[in-house]
Amino acid sequence: LAMEFPSEDIFLMTASPVIKAITNFKQVSKTLEEFDVEEQPSSLLEKRYPNIKVIQSGVKQLKSDEHKIFTEDGKEYMYEKLCLCAGAKPKLIFEGNPYVLGIRDTDSAQAFQKNLAQAERIVVVGNGGIALELVYEIQGCEVIWAIKDKAIGNTFFDAGAAEFLIPKLTAEKRETPIECKRTKYTVEGGEEKEKPIAASDKLGSALGPDWHEGLHLKGTKEFSHKVHIEILCEVKKIHSQQEFIQLQRTSLTFPKEEKNVEPDEVLWPVYVELTNGKIYGCDFIVSATGVVPNVKPFLDDNNFAVGEDGGLKVDKHMHTSLPDIYAAGDICTASWEPSPVWHQMRLWTQARQMGWYAAKCMAADVVGESIDLDFSFELFAHVTKFFNYKVVVLGKYNAQGLGLDHELMLRCTKGQEYVKVVMQNGRMMGAVLIGETDLEETFENLILNQMDLSAYGEDLLNPDIDIEDYFD
Repeated sequence: LAMEFPSEDIFLMTASPVIKAITNFKQVSKTLEEFDVEEQPSSLLEKRYPNIKVIQSGVKQLKSDEHKIFTEDGKEYMYEKLCLCAGAKPKLIFEGNPYVLGIRDTDSAQAFQKNLAQAERIVVVGNGGIALELVYEIQGCEVIWAIKDKAIGNTFFDAGAAEFLIPKLTAEKRETPIECKRTKYTVEGGEEKEKPIAASDKLGSALGPDWHEGLHLKGTKEFSHKVHIEILCEVKKIHSQQEFIQLQRTSLTFPKEEKNVEPDEVLWPVYVELTNGKIYGCDFIVSATGVVPNVKPFLDDNNFAVGEDGGLKVDKHMHTSLPDIYAAGDICTASWEPSPVWHQMRLWTQARQMGWYAAKCMAADVVGESIDLDFSFELFAHVTKFFNYKVVVLGKYNAQGLGLDHELMLRCTKGQEYVKVVMQNGRMMGAVLIGETDLEETFENLILNQMDLSAYGEDLLNPDIDIEDYFD
């Protein structure tokens, strides 16, 4: 916006003194991109673009009919166009329990590191990206991992890929991850507290995609990895030590291979009762059960159309249902008719694309031009890293919404690569690539151009055939 309108004032309102900047951006292919998310002081942005003014204050109220924003520090601002990018906040199981820690921003990630340093056992609840990375990175602490699904990581891959990854999770010897040399700016002067605190209403700045880099995630014990997964269960209740003693129930020790589970003699600060009837004691609980759009400050007296997932509905020009108000990133729900191989997922990749595109749409509106839906919404494409493997997901990689007439093709080399493609009517609709497969660009093209591949059959994944040359 600042570049499109150098003579207009652009206000950025944020409750946090730091901003997130995209650095080391790399266009891997047509739709795949890699980048780092770095925290920088907001003054850097103001230096770079003199027409940007950063207002460090939370938003108290939006009066859309008056085109006004009221901030927590008692000021009010008029706007011509407004874009809401307030992100999402974690769904915390058992809000307000001091032993439940949500990891949602830089500060809570550091609070987690501090608590982990004194911990012998923790319970992790959730099965998304943060839970996956967390469980893999933690050392020297027993981890009981409770997931409601049959297999780990079901947001990103299927049970087959989960099987492929599990040996990495239980291996004693860890590879050394590549060292990350980035400056972290955090909010200083927060009071030190002994125990995990459930975070306040103040949302810090959201975590970057590699938020655990540079954090020392080690508990008190000397072993590397100890993870036990409890599948198909959720947390039924959390008991304090006192409540647990009064319950007169038995809690369990950390399960050892092939042995019967034994009752635990240790007294723990807190106890977790799972829906499968088991009770485990631990030092604290990490809630990593996904996010909900952070719409609360904006809904009062404003008649926004809200999606089923709680986000502000936006059309294909990132317009909400109210005049002159746009939304982008985790706070919004894409409500246009999507391409058959794109879906919304609350990820950094999409947040960056939506923010950039929303600015284009606002600019086009101001000068009365029309604009086409950006190419990045043609194909769902995401590249990340789990358990030190490169992971690429494309299109309808889990056959989302494809009905029963799809088929899967697999190729797997244990410990090296896992390739899955989703086919429908001879056309490729999605793919999961784990490891250094070098297939992402070819598969991206095959999904985008919807070429009929029936003639190739199983040869599509034949490692002896150089598929890239085939479709060049």
